[in-house]
Amino acid sequence: SSNSGHPLRFSETANGTHGGGVEYTTGVTTNGTPGNAGAYTQIEVASGAPTLYYYCTNHSGMGWTANTV
Repeated sequence: SSNSGHPLRFSETANGTHGGGVEYTTGVTTNGTPGNAGAYTQIEVASGAPTLYYYCTNHSGMGWTANTV
């Protein structure tokens, strides 16, 4: 329930779309509505993937670097 209203996404840009970047979708699967039972965001990181950042699509400043090494 703590994720309600906070859709988690990934980007190659810090702060994602709030920072002028675009959503990174390679290997990413989302299901359900954040905050509801069974909802999730999953990523299968490809070999050689760039540095990625996770972020909330609704709120700027809610995210950081996602270590993929």
